[in-house]
Parts: sequence; C-alpha cells; structure tokens
Amino acid sequence: MALGSLVVSMNWSAYAGRGDKAGTSAAPELLIPVGARDLALGGSTLATTSGVEAIYWNPAGLSRASQGTQALFSHMTYLADIGVDYIALGTNFEGFGTLGFSLKSLSFGDIPVTTEDVPDGTGETFSPTYVTVGVTYSLLVTERISIGLTSNFITERIDRVSASGVAFNAGVQYSGFASVEGLALGVAVKNIGPSMQFDGPGLLRQAEVVDVLRPASFYSIVAASDELPSTIELGVTYAIALEEKNTLSFSGVFQNQNLSDDEYKLGAEFGFANTLFVRAGYTFAQESAAYIYGLTVGAGVNYQFSDLAVTFDYAFRDVDFLGANHIFSIGLGF
Repeated sequence: MALGSLVVSMNWSAYAGRGDKAGTSAAPELLIPVGARDLALGGSTLATTSGVEAIYWNPAGLSRASQGTQALFSHMTYLADIGVDYIALGTNFEGFGTLGFSLKSLSFGDIPVTTEDVPDGTGETFSPTYVTVGVTYSLLVTERISIGLTSNFITERIDRVSASGVAFNAGVQYSGFASVEGLALGVAVKNIGPSMQFDGPGLLRQAEVVDVLRPASFYSIVAASDELPSTIELGVTYAIALEEKNTLSFSGVFQNQNLSDDEYKLGAEFGFANTLFVRAGYTFAQESAAYIYGLTVGAGVNYQFSDLAVTFDYAFRDVDFLGANHIFSIGLGF
C-alpha cells in the first residue's frame, strides 16, 4: 500500500498560563525525585546535597562527596504502583574533577491492549519503557564554591510509538556564604533542552482522502511536540554544630517551573554523631489548590567499616488521593 503523510492544521484559542499547563510537559519522569535522604527533607537541600545523590538535586554537589568513589541505589513506590529505580556512580579524578553516571528507570507492569473495536481488551499486553541516562561533571572550584553540569538522555516507548530527547542541568553551591559558618546557598537550572515528539508505526491510520484518485492508504498522524518541564531553583541551608558531633540543619528552596505553579520546599535534619539522622520536610504550591504533595519524613543510618562507608536511608512522602510514596536508598563510599 502507498504510504503518505497527512498533516491537519487547527487554530486554537486557549489560555496558556503556567498553572493551566500543569501536566502537559514532555518527559515528566525528569521531575520524579530520587534518593531517600533529600526527599525526606522535602527536596530542600539544593545548597548542601552531596555525593551521587546530588546528581538529581544539584549536580554541583557531586564533587562534595566525602569519599573518592560512591555508588547509590534507590527504589521508590510511586503513584499508581509505578516503580522508580535509580542507580548512580561517581568518582573523583584528582586535578580534573568528579564524573558521575546515573540511570533512572520506571516500571509500569503489564497493561492490557485495548482498541476502538475491542475496548475491553484484546488479550495482549504491553509495558511502557521510560529510561533516563545521565552523565555529570562536577568541580570543586574553591573550598567554598562548586559547580556541576549534567546531560540527561531520555528514551520513552509506549507500545508502537517512541520519543527521545536530551536535557541539561547545571548548578552552583556556595558554602560559608558571607563568611557565616554553616550558611550555604545553591542555584540550579534543570531540564533545559529541545521539545520532544512521539513517532512510530502506532500513529499510522488507514483513511481515504477526499478529491484524490487513490485507494485507501496508510497516513501518519503527526503528534504535537511538548516542552520539557524546565525549572530554576534557589536554595539556602543553615547548619548548626551541636556538642558531641551532633548537627541540626534547616533548609529551604524556591522552585519556578515553566509549566506549573511555583513550589516551596522546607526541611530540617538532626544528626546524632554523624551516624543516625532524623528528617522532616514540607512542600507546597501557593497558587495551586490541586497540589498533591505535602509532608515528608525519614531517617538514615551511616556505618563506617574501615575504608568502606555504608548508608541506609528511608523516606515517606504523603500524597493526596493517590497513596503515599515510599523510597529506600543504599549508598556505598570508598
């Protein structure tokens, strides 16, 4: 059969305000958090996140790892029973900086195939594939200032259609700001890149064109392209050193996104002898009544076995209507 392409143009008159565009971005998985420690603090650790967990939150923190090489694995039970797995590895090269590699994968399970003719299911199933692979470079410019850049390569496949793209994150951290011990600032811009568009044989439809002398043919539906969910974030943390190596810190982040309402993130952490940590956070969007996230809590334990550091972290995030998120992380440093 002949293969053609049919493009239909339509004029739309619609409000394109930031709040009304929530949920319309490409690659929404870029906004799914990873790492239990930072999530337990509500994602408010932009200024102080460190090591391989920082690759997602602020790539500038990768070079602030306490060990030369680190590895992290985390698993989250996300919305609608979606599983989010994350693996990251980072290592420092003296005189060059720190390189990191990360992989985020979503698991949806088997979804029944339905059609217009068989809405109850054909008996077949499919499982979407959403994978993001990242490469990060971070450098400790001075004892106080670090910078970082991440390139994320995005792949999405749903049945017989797919899309791919690239997104960039960049960040800066400044510790001891204004010569105040314990005061840190952070800035990050995330998910900067071209729009994404689905394509593939799943968009082919058989049809006849009026006023054209040709039999029914397959035509390709041209899917609309969508913007990435780009954000700019500003963060501050103030840490207080208590007696006997205990610490108490408070942090906050303001986030502006191109396709959603502004978000505010707050967090507090108490650390006992750099071994046991208790954390809490809260996030909200001032202009949105439909914001579903809120309270976060968690805890973590650090073990030091000779030259090997092992961390175990857990976080709970309350979610309206859709059930809570649970995330577990295991980290290794040597």
